[in-house]
Amino acid sequence: MTSQPAPAVEIRGVTKVFNPAGANEVLALDNIDLNVAAGDFVTLIGPSGCGKSTLLRLVAALVESTEGNVLVNGKTADQARLDRDYSMVFQRAGLFDWRNVSRNIELPLELMGWKAADRHRRSAEMLELVKLNEFADHHPSELSGGMAQRVAIARAMSFRPALLLMDEPFGALDEMTREHMQNELLRIWSETETTVIFVTHSISEAVFLSTRVVVMSPRPGRIAAVIDNELGTRDDSARDTPQFFANVSAVRKVLRAGEPR
Repeated sequence: MTSQPAPAVEIRGVTKVFNPAGANEVLALDNIDLNVAAGDFVTLIGPSGCGKSTLLRLVAALVESTEGNVLVNGKTADQARLDRDYSMVFQRAGLFDWRNVSRNIELPLELMGWKAADRHRRSAEMLELVKLNEFADHHPSELSGGMAQRVAIARAMSFRPALLLMDEPFGALDEMTREHMQNELLRIWSETETTVIFVTHSISEAVFLSTRVVVMSPRPGRIAAVIDNELGTRDDSARDTPQFFANVSAVRKVLRAGEPR
């Protein structure tokens, strides 16, 4: 029998309590189990305060679990962070305005000790990937919000991480720019085969982007359902298909089941 490959991310029995035993103790996550396969695109969705971003930060080793274990590529989350197995994109692009676009993309490579010629070559490759070649010498203040987020994605992927963690990266964009960025992200994902975990509040965004939608309950965050999300071709036409609307309805039904009565 052929053995199954190890998950890219394995979350087992994870519970997170903030301020344990304090007057303001908060049980944020309760007994989370989740596997993410290599090359998968998983979205986390749920009501505000359900622990979506906390779960993402546990994978990134930005916070520690109270109970349970998180493995990334078979390593502890801490070791994966040290080995730079993942990169993270936040809601704000977080670019440095005193560095031009190319040098913003090169920053993690510079910190990792890449030679200048290799940094420049990789930056050019990433600008090609995100379709911003002509903006290499521009500064962040000269970019639109969507363009800045494309630079942030290019920077995050510059050192070829196996895993990309995204915490509501398009939440501050207008609807048309957001849809454009969703298309761009899917193109980049298909070209790079990077594993993605993506946090969103938008049901339509979750369904359009991901291969699986993980629906979380109100706090304490638990996994209410994992919905396989087959759409076929993922382009603008997919947003108008019966399958898209059916999948949106399935996610909405689980979310509403968890609403207070």
